[in-house]
Amino acid sequence: MRKLLLILLSISLFGSAQATDLFKTSRDISLRAPSVPIITSDTYFSIWSPYNTLTEGNTEHWTAAEHPLLGAIRVDGKVYRFMGKDKLNLETIIPMTDEERWETSYTMQQPQTGWEKLGFNDNSWKKGKAAFGTSDMPRISTVWDTKDIWIRRTFEINDNIAQETLYLRYSHDDNFELYLNGEKLVDTGYTWNTDVTIELSAEVKKKLRKGTNVIAVHCHNKTGGAYVDFGLYRERKKAGNFTTTAVQKSVNVLPTQTYYTFVCGSVELDLVFTAPLLMEDIDLISTPINYISYHVRALDKKKHDVQIYFETTPQLAVHETSQPTQSEMVTHNGMSYVKAGTIDQPYTVRKGDGVRIDWGYAYLAAPTEPTKDLSIGNYYDMKQAFIEKGNLLPVQQNYISRSLNEMPALAYTENLGTVDSNGKNGFLMLGYDDIYALEYFYKRRPAYWKHNGKVSIFDAFEKYQASYSSLMNRCREFDKQLMADAEKAGGKEYAEICALVYRHAITAHKVITDDDGNILFLSKENHSNGCINTVDLSYPSAPLFLIYNPELVKGMMTSIFYYSESGRWNKPYPAHDLGTYPIANGQLYGEDMPVEEAGNMVILATAVSLVEGNANYAAKHWETLSTWANYLIEKGLDPDNQLCTDDFAGHLAHNANLSLKAIVAIAGYGEMARMLGKESTAQHYIETARKLAIEWEKMANDGDHYKLAFDRSGTWSQKYNMVWDKVFNMKIFPAKIAETEINFYLTKQNKYGLPLDSRETYTKSDWVLWTACLAPDDATFARILAPMYTYANETTSRVPISDWHDTHTAKMMNFKARSVVGGYYMKMLMEMLKDK
Repeated sequence: MRKLLLILLSISLFGSAQATDLFKTSRDISLRAPSVPIITSDTYFSIWSPYNTLTEGNTEHWTAAEHPLLGAIRVDGKVYRFMGKDKLNLETIIPMTDEERWETSYTMQQPQTGWEKLGFNDNSWKKGKAAFGTSDMPRISTVWDTKDIWIRRTFEINDNIAQETLYLRYSHDDNFELYLNGEKLVDTGYTWNTDVTIELSAEVKKKLRKGTNVIAVHCHNKTGGAYVDFGLYRERKKAGNFTTTAVQKSVNVLPTQTYYTFVCGSVELDLVFTAPLLMEDIDLISTPINYISYHVRALDKKKHDVQIYFETTPQLAVHETSQPTQSEMVTHNGMSYVKAGTIDQPYTVRKGDGVRIDWGYAYLAAPTEPTKDLSIGNYYDMKQAFIEKGNLLPVQQNYISRSLNEMPALAYTENLGTVDSNGKNGFLMLGYDDIYALEYFYKRRPAYWKHNGKVSIFDAFEKYQASYSSLMNRCREFDKQLMADAEKAGGKEYAEICALVYRHAITAHKVITDDDGNILFLSKENHSNGCINTVDLSYPSAPLFLIYNPELVKGMMTSIFYYSESGRWNKPYPAHDLGTYPIANGQLYGEDMPVEEAGNMVILATAVSLVEGNANYAAKHWETLSTWANYLIEKGLDPDNQLCTDDFAGHLAHNANLSLKAIVAIAGYGEMARMLGKESTAQHYIETARKLAIEWEKMANDGDHYKLAFDRSGTWSQKYNMVWDKVFNMKIFPAKIAETEINFYLTKQNKYGLPLDSRETYTKSDWVLWTACLAPDDATFARILAPMYTYANETTSRVPISDWHDTHTAKMMNFKARSVVGGYYMKMLMEMLKDK
């Protein structure tokens, strides 16, 4: 059973001097975040705002499914919405499958011309019920397992609805085209989305007619799962929405905190989202609690009557909005809670990439005090009660919902009373108790913060409430120090990029322990294949964690060592992954990456050793590391045709950059041997690496640059793996190689960055930041960094920043919300090790 999202709200007032310190950003940020981190804890508890203003749309899970947080403030009887957007109050014209398994005509064979038009004869088509898709998709009634499907759905309209506000809603996977009475309304291209809602224009509504109409769709499944569902709706003319929006003045994203400021009529509201992800404390990065802090003050010399409102729904606890949920009120230890969760509670059952958690319980809670209220009730009526009187509806106990339209509001309000220019402030806590976090080698494991059942979610909330002031100050001071260190290492733009990705990188992981009490820090390969603990994600993400807590890097590696040392994996190189999140029972990726993963693990072990000043961790796994290092000597210089971490680019033989990785890893193994007092071993491996480097230079040299592959003259690639030679200060490769490459790269940059290699115009931003570290000086580093800052600032892909984008358009190619952005911290790691 998965414990659903837990939301605790608790208000605490402070003096105005402290409010000024806590609620105003310590640094103005120029970078416009592609998506703003709001709530960040782990891959399931991950809520973002992909908009310039917080009121432009609903907050989202990183998968783009709505995880709505709504906020409003009532000032002298007038309500201003400052967060999220009200759910549309819709009446069904033709339903989607969350209401009815509707039946219609379909074919999986290419139809004749005109299939999308009203008069087309589809009598030869099959009949089937929605939804249509592969068997692994939700609410499937008709299995569609071919590449294409065509669907025609007729419906009747008996009244004039042209003057009404109409909405089309659809879910699809992958390429989706939709026609209304023959006119194309939707053409998504290659993407997949759930419950997309679009308003029909006046021109489109003219296409509707009294009597029979038809919606026709074509969907093409490019790869993986397939899905089609759609419906048509009209807006109800009913009160219960927060229609007036606050005016957003600013937003600033710092490493652990996001700051917003709004004008709400005669008052100003500061809103701060804090994830206390301070990595020296494993409990803090594991505990699934974030703060929302706020401060309200009058902008004039008058006093104002103020109430504040926060709301969520059971959407935070479901994968699909059709999953039945139950909400109820409970009390515990002087606190009142609204609790919501799925009825089925399938612990760790749902696995895959673009999925949300559907086990556990969501809580909205506050101390039982006269000024505070919390409730469960009708989504629209709850808001109307706040609009009219500044309070909430009575609790509707044991509220059952079976669809998005039935989901209740889980609401909280506090009457702040009279507010003047001195202001009043408070905070909310949001959390997620998943009960069981992962399955690790056939055993369900709770998250680290539970300490094997000794700590409850109530204990955690009470601790966080008591620690609020100290944690807020610690986060604020940490952010200041990180920004100063990043600016010193790479400049102001570099610091802002590092701030953007700090929470992003951490929350793509989950912390658990194994049977021996070892910390495991397991990643999810978000929006690429959903693998758990992928080694070639650990590798690029490592710089951030090496800086702030190398125990977390060990936590990425220990399970991979165990997989080999237990005999479950018996190849002479490491596995690629441990399964599909949240099931870590063994590799599921379809193909090995022998040189890639062997090089990654040996290099990471070297990095941990150098950061810690000893090779004790490597010594525990020396036999395994030796096997991998010897494999690299045998197979690494001129790799066979195989995949590397850039597997989206396809197989490549004689890969020069992969060869670099192998050579640096061999040298790193020698350095670890030296640290362990194994002098003869150290000399042998380091000298071997030097000899291989000489061979590499001969094989890769292509005049004014070095080749992509040894057998391909006229090609080039980023040699980002060479950065570790500089970071480790081993000087295995002559300095002229990096100098030659950097000078060549400067001639190849596009507006939004340096392409990955000569094959395509796309790039990987983590690798660009590593390549920039090969620059001989800060000015050259800044020249390579600048297009990456422009990419982040201008991309139209409003997602937790994609690490794979086109350097001409700044559009994401595919990936988002991945841990690899921890690699942006490579320049800071390099500077840190210089000082050791």
